[in-house]
Parts: sequence; structure tokens; C-alpha cells
Amino acid sequence: MYIHTYFINLLDMKIFPLTGTVQHYDWGGFDFIAAFLGTTNNSGKPMAEYWLGAHVNAPSQVVLGNESIPLNDYIGKDSATILGEKVNNAFGRLPFLFKILDVKDMLSIQVHPSKQAAVKAFADENAAGIALTAPHRNYKDDNHKPELMVALSDFWLLHGFKPVHELKQTLQRVECLKYLLPVFGEGDYQALYSEVMQYDETRVREIFENHIAAILPQYEANKLDKKSEDFWAARAFKTFCKNGYDKGLFSIYFFNIVNLSTGQAIFQDAGVPHAYLEGQNLEIMANSDNVLRGGLTPKHVDVPELLKHTRFEATHPDILTGREIAGEWVFVTPAHDFELRKIELPAHTSFELTTNGPSIFLVQEGKAQFADFELIQGGAAFAHANQQVKIDAAQNTVVFHATTPKKD
Repeated sequence: MYIHTYFINLLDMKIFPLTGTVQHYDWGGFDFIAAFLGTTNNSGKPMAEYWLGAHVNAPSQVVLGNESIPLNDYIGKDSATILGEKVNNAFGRLPFLFKILDVKDMLSIQVHPSKQAAVKAFADENAAGIALTAPHRNYKDDNHKPELMVALSDFWLLHGFKPVHELKQTLQRVECLKYLLPVFGEGDYQALYSEVMQYDETRVREIFENHIAAILPQYEANKLDKKSEDFWAARAFKTFCKNGYDKGLFSIYFFNIVNLSTGQAIFQDAGVPHAYLEGQNLEIMANSDNVLRGGLTPKHVDVPELLKHTRFEATHPDILTGREIAGEWVFVTPAHDFELRKIELPAHTSFELTTNGPSIFLVQEGKAQFADFELIQGGAAFAHANQQVKIDAAQNTVVFHATTPKKD
């Protein structure tokens, strides 16, 4: 009954506090997210991600005085008003998920499908009677999963295939990979990647065993630089190869190793192979769970499906720093599902905007007054589309604004 009463009140308010959900994945750290949120990790579990959004598996909570309701339930009451007509017609739900990540251990090599491919593949698996919870299921929904991340610390990741000359240099330099030079030729990424991804564990061991034996002592003695593929190969071996050699080791040598400084961002579209290696970031992504894995994981790896959706092309990492538009720093991407902006406010200043689409605000630092509530670091708010928002900063304040892109 209270949901109906509060819903009427909130339709007038149109902006309100939001509380997210912590995800306790094994690869996560233990302290960063708790400190960011101003709490303590009493559970002792890893705190890998903090979700802000309306994902059905872990919706954020709309804070209503001493009570709260799930954001997806709230939106479902009047999605056309809350999301705005364009977003509601295009998506029918909040189209993005906003996260904080604390990457302590390397994440799996992965690729995301395009929207068109996801629609077909999801329907095909449904028709085949594969349960959504089946461990060998590839498609959890019918959506794509483009992602944008902004580094909150020194951050390391793998991102797409190296340019031809760089990958040839790597294959020439690493003795155990020289045999692949004729396979790669002058840039046959598909032949190269398909070759190694179809190896069994015995073959992977034969190739890497001596190489790992040579680099592991250097890694354990802290003599390898993080810019070196050998550093991450040794770490991957210690993390993922306790029960056999993981073919994801090849990807570490094939893909670009990217190091982002705090505040820098990178976008990963459908088909671009990637993996987060270490650090903390903000991530905004389309509302999907579709991941095709390529190794460095105990989870299901469907090689034929992975190869079907991988972009076999050179990737030149495009590091984004934001573009100033109407007082916000906007990280522009091709994604239609989301846009991430940053608002930097000196002490005792204000900023006003009108939301283009449904919006989530996250205070990265400082203190921000929204309507009749105040947020400090880690605090979040949700606003309707077409809502006038005023932010008053009592001290130097940084607020991230997750929303949908404005289209002409």
C-alpha cells in the first residue's frame, strides 16, 4: 500500500535519493567500495561491484524516508513519464546500468554481441530449450552490451588486437610464439586467434610451459613491469592455471595492454575483445548480461560462438578525456543506450540542468545539495527525464551524471 502513496508523492518530486547494491564476486577487492560508500566491509566478502540501476537481478532502491522500493518497480508505474517518451518507446525500461568496480584479480577475456546478433541468438537458445540458468547458456537476454569505463585509479586492461606491426614484433620476440608468425602473416587476425582458441589444454601447456617457467621467478621477485605482457601472463598463470593451462594466455600477448590514469576513459563496443586487469573504475553499460568468454575464467567458454562475434581487426585504443558541453564534461560514444557526463563544481557554486533522459547522479567527491536532500561521496540520486535539476556545492564537488544521449 505504501508504494502507491509514495509513488504519487514522488511523481511531484521527480528526483530522489538512490541506494545501490554491492556484488560480491571473487575477483573484487575488499576495501575500496566500502571506503567510497563511507561504510565498512563487515562481511569479509570481496566487494567487486556497486550497481546503480534497475537491473532485475539487483535493482537499486528508491529511498522514501524510512522506506524504499526497487527502482524497476517505480519506473514500471509510469515508464512514459519517468523515462521520457523517446527512451520509453526505444527501450521500455532504464536502458543502462551504472557501476563502481574494484578489480583486484584479472577478469575473463570477453566479447559482447551486437544487438542484432543478441536478439537472434537469445531466441535460438530459447527455442532450443536451454534454461536461462544453465551454465552452458551464452545469452541471458536479447540485448547488446557496449561499455564505457572511467578510471578512478591507475587502471590496466586488455583492449582489442594490437596493430599488425606491434603484434608481429610480439610474436617475433616471444620465443614460444614465433611459430605463429606464418599463421598471422601480414594481418590475418582471424586465422591467428582461431588457431590458438581451438587448442586443448595439453597443447597450450606444451607451448607455454617453458616460457612460464622463465618469467614466473621474475614476476615473484617484482622484476617485471606492468607494461610487459610477461607480467600479466605470470599473474594469469598464478590465478587461473592451477588446474591446467588456460588458453587465455595467448590473448595477453595478442591484445593491447592499456594503462589509464585517473579520469581517463575508454569505450568497448560489440565484438572488441577485452579484459579488465587491475584497478578501480566507474562503468556504464547497456542493460545486459551477455558475455562470450575467451579464457582466464573457470566459466563456460564457447569457442565457436566467441569466434562468430569477435572483431578480427587492429584496434588503436582511443583514450577519452571528455568534451565540455553546456558545463558538463561528456564522454561521447556511439552508444544509444547511455551517456556519461561529469560535473565539476568549485565550493559555494551551483549548477543547473534539464535532464534529457532518465538520470542517475553519483557524487564522487565533496558535498552536493539536490532538491531537499544532501549527498556526500558515494551518495546517488535518480531523476526523471525532462526534470530541472539544481546542484549546490558546499565544497569542491565532483558529480557523475549517467543518462541517455541527446539526439537531434
